[in-house]
Amino acid sequence: MQARELLRNIRTPELADFRQYLRTLPTHSLLAFGSAFAALTALWYVMRSRSPKTPAGLSMQSVEVAGTGGARRSALLDSDELLVYLYDDVRTVHESFQRGVRISMDRPCLGFRKTGQLYEWLSYRQVAEMSECVGSALVHKGFKAAPDQYIGIFSQNRPEWVVIEYGCFAYSMVPVPLYDNLGREAVTYIINSAELALVFVDKPEKANLLLEGVENTSTPGLKIIVVMDSYESDLLELGNKCGVEIISMKAMEDLGRANRQKPKPPAPEDLAVICFTSGTTGHPKGAMLTHRNIVSNFSGILKVTEGAIGLNASDTLISFLPLAHMYEQLLESAILCHGARIGFFQGDIKLLMDDLKMLQPTIFPVVPRLLTHMLDRIWGEANTIPKRLLLDFASKRKQAEIRRGVIRNNSLWDTLIFRKIQSELGGNVRLMITGAAPVSAKVLTFMRAALGCQFYEGYGETECTACCSMTIPGEWTAGHVGAPVPCNLIKLVDAKEINYLAANGEGEVCVKGANVFQGYLKNPAKTKEALDGEGWLHTGDIGKWLPNGTLKIIDRKKHIFKLAQGEYIAPEKIENIYQRSEPVAQVFVHGDSLEAFLIAVVVPDAEALGRWARKRGLAGSFEELCCSKEVNKAILEDLVRLGEESGLNAIEQVKGITLHPEPFSVENGLLTPTMKAKRPELRSYFKSQIEELYSTIKN
Repeated sequence: MQARELLRNIRTPELADFRQYLRTLPTHSLLAFGSAFAALTALWYVMRSRSPKTPAGLSMQSVEVAGTGGARRSALLDSDELLVYLYDDVRTVHESFQRGVRISMDRPCLGFRKTGQLYEWLSYRQVAEMSECVGSALVHKGFKAAPDQYIGIFSQNRPEWVVIEYGCFAYSMVPVPLYDNLGREAVTYIINSAELALVFVDKPEKANLLLEGVENTSTPGLKIIVVMDSYESDLLELGNKCGVEIISMKAMEDLGRANRQKPKPPAPEDLAVICFTSGTTGHPKGAMLTHRNIVSNFSGILKVTEGAIGLNASDTLISFLPLAHMYEQLLESAILCHGARIGFFQGDIKLLMDDLKMLQPTIFPVVPRLLTHMLDRIWGEANTIPKRLLLDFASKRKQAEIRRGVIRNNSLWDTLIFRKIQSELGGNVRLMITGAAPVSAKVLTFMRAALGCQFYEGYGETECTACCSMTIPGEWTAGHVGAPVPCNLIKLVDAKEINYLAANGEGEVCVKGANVFQGYLKNPAKTKEALDGEGWLHTGDIGKWLPNGTLKIIDRKKHIFKLAQGEYIAPEKIENIYQRSEPVAQVFVHGDSLEAFLIAVVVPDAEALGRWARKRGLAGSFEELCCSKEVNKAILEDLVRLGEESGLNAIEQVKGITLHPEPFSVENGLLTPTMKAKRPELRSYFKSQIEELYSTIKN
């Protein structure tokens, strides 16, 4: 009645005409009109943006703890007491899996597939039974059910990996992962350092590699190799020749099934895993991590995300990041604790997108390198000016929503632009986490907009299990790594040699809490370098506290060098700035104490270089552009421009660059398995180019 009265009182010719028109319509048309209006209203209600509740105030996400020298804790905690566990019945990784077995109602647990086929699944009870059989077989073969018994795993991610690990945990043994791409020398070092008498391998080729070490007496202690895939009789013959028993994974399970042993679960303080870190120099170091370390760390992550996206038995994780790294192990422990599913990729990263479409995961952990590749692919497919303008406009509209705290995948822009991108990941992703290396703010912000899911960034290292800080729900700005997770404190200490002072809110990042490791295996000297007398882990990273209590990583302490004039240079800070250049994929900045200026090796982006060069009137194939003096000069100018905009002083800017067409990679020995630059190897590899630059450039 009020609306009708209002219409009568409004006197405009247009409204009068509209009222007259409505009177001429038949009843069924009026009903259809009303229904359409109601449907549009309902659609708007469903699709309108909402700002979610946040678990802590975004204006101050960490709290200083009195008497700790400026250390800060998570604002999610009600007191200064740090979190050690989230569930009363989960104090060890073994108990986390047992909880998953109880609550899963025997749902699918571990999934695998062959090319072109559907996923096949092992249930929780099957995995539990297989694990106990593997553990029983180890005990039957004379291995101790004790936390000083180490068992090697040399394999890509697959269900057997998890079965073996939880078989070890059931009998208090300690798995020791060997990296798929560590190289023969490092594998030999780990086997000898951990005194591994038995190693599980996925493929016969790895068994052959290990037997070569026994044959040439470099790994004399290795006595048993368990092979997951099928193998030929010649492998058995070589094993017999070397005095090493070769046994199949199935035979190992059958042996344990016929000789079942009562489990001997570990205590929280017992060693759980020895994770060898892929150092940029020297031999890898074996970080000793307890069950308490692992449980406290994944409990801290769960505490951060529980208000916005609690895990449950209907979740599915895609497993493709190496299980030999604690990042992946931590996430899988959290998944199994909740009775959820883990689907493994086929073992070939080129087939990952096919695996994602088939599995349709809800949880997708990533690393910055993959995000950058995804971003380049998205923009590469926008191959016309109208498409690029529309993509840019749509991403900016969604980024505006993100700044208001709105995360969604049902907007108009999702329907028109981003649905294809989301469907390529299976269409069901609701949680993504990036870690292991720094991610560009530009990349992270765009991918948050495009994927429309909860997307967190974490920071940490193996020595604090995996994660010591993490962004919280509702904090969707990029360029920082969040606040301390609830299981640890973080403080900044002076790094005077490079002029970072804690009094200025800057300094070396130090971590203390239940997630901090016990030390390096048989390496007290390196342990003393990492852990001080009060139990603080010194990361070697330089951080800065932002006004809202979040941490920003701004530099690296260890990778510094002095130029001829006595100035200290931190190359990683410069590299992170230069890598923002559109045509640049990778940068290696080099300096020398006998020289007064910096130079760099630049790897151009194969997809972006041609497009970028054409805008400047430069043409040619990728290889031709990499050899072009004009392209070299243009990229150098762009790097210097970015450096000036980011506040680099003159001494921090490179004076010359050389362009190299082949990316730095793990395969060519220039990156570690965690994608960190191996600076000594880079210096050696590019020695001639470095010498030529210094000889031809005048200071």
